[in-house]
Amino acid sequence: MGERLVHIIGTGTIGGPLIGLFARHRKEWDIDHVSFHKRTPLKEDRPTVKSLMDQGAVLAVDESVRQEFERLGMKPTYDATEALERADVVIDCTPVGNQNKGTLYEKMNGPKGFIAQGSEFGFGKPYARGINDRALIPGEDRYIQVVSCNTHALAALTKVIGYTGTTQEPIDTENLVKGKFLFIRRATDISQDEDFAASPSVDKHKDSKYGTHHARDGAHLYSTLGVEPAIFSSSMKIPSQYMHVTHFTITVRDQVETSDLVQRIKDDEYLAVTHKKTTGNAFSFGRDQGYHGRIFNQAIIPTSALHVSPTPAGWDVTGFSFTPQDGNSLLSSMSAALWMLDPQRYEQQLESLKRYIFKEI
Repeated sequence: MGERLVHIIGTGTIGGPLIGLFARHRKEWDIDHVSFHKRTPLKEDRPTVKSLMDQGAVLAVDESVRQEFERLGMKPTYDATEALERADVVIDCTPVGNQNKGTLYEKMNGPKGFIAQGSEFGFGKPYARGINDRALIPGEDRYIQVVSCNTHALAALTKVIGYTGTTQEPIDTENLVKGKFLFIRRATDISQDEDFAASPSVDKHKDSKYGTHHARDGAHLYSTLGVEPAIFSSSMKIPSQYMHVTHFTITVRDQVETSDLVQRIKDDEYLAVTHKKTTGNAFSFGRDQGYHGRIFNQAIIPTSALHVSPTPAGWDVTGFSFTPQDGNSLLSSMSAALWMLDPQRYEQQLESLKRYIFKEI
């Protein structure tokens, strides 16, 4: 077996922790090298870059700014193009993944695969860990789009409530009547200084069928399993730097009790229950017990807020969930990369991350 190399582009809220995760787990995942590309040499970013290098990752930069990185005390190992050509898997954590695909990736033969993040709709097959793993096809899916953190939550809620807790064949597609989701989004990550919302602001319904991109992406995610969920989403932003909150009403055909739903949630590998009622308390748990503050669950559901009521169409299940920052996107990004490296072993390799997937928050 030759060397296995993972290259990550970007050092933001997804890229930064992802570089650290691969660097720290590279031996147990049989990865020989982890490289990362940073575009802009900034003195304030030097501690983060040096920390990632101390963990075993190597820096790649554009040749035009190499001397500036070196002047600031950050010594690159690779030119950006060289790092791309050497890689087996490339994880693009920038908002220009589709652009990079057209100008760079489609012209390259070396890497086994490329992964982009939630904003890059159309990049490749949409993917969320624990939802559509069986839809990944070795040798065919060279491009994968890891859906957004809130789309992860939508997909997980649709699965546990609408599809009676399973996405294994056969899916009971008749049970889900429809789902409506309101994503109450945090303004920015705690690491971001710009674009904070001064007051609650609402987003447009840009998609005539699905509302916002969350339901659109969720529908495309489920389409890889041959399922077409009737779902619609709205979103808004509030002045908070903690967690996103989802309010949902999912209408199902079969009668269900709240106690049954709670048990389904507890039985789901990627969902957590909580008795906490604020995102601050849930966020604090992640800060103290998660991986560098990250919880890898798809969603956290306050069981006290679940409500079931009869309707002419069936039964409405209404409630809230907390989205654990970008932890679910990180888990899916690692899963997709390990799958590309070795589809037969990736499930086993992911076992080491289960300590950050909690049953109760």
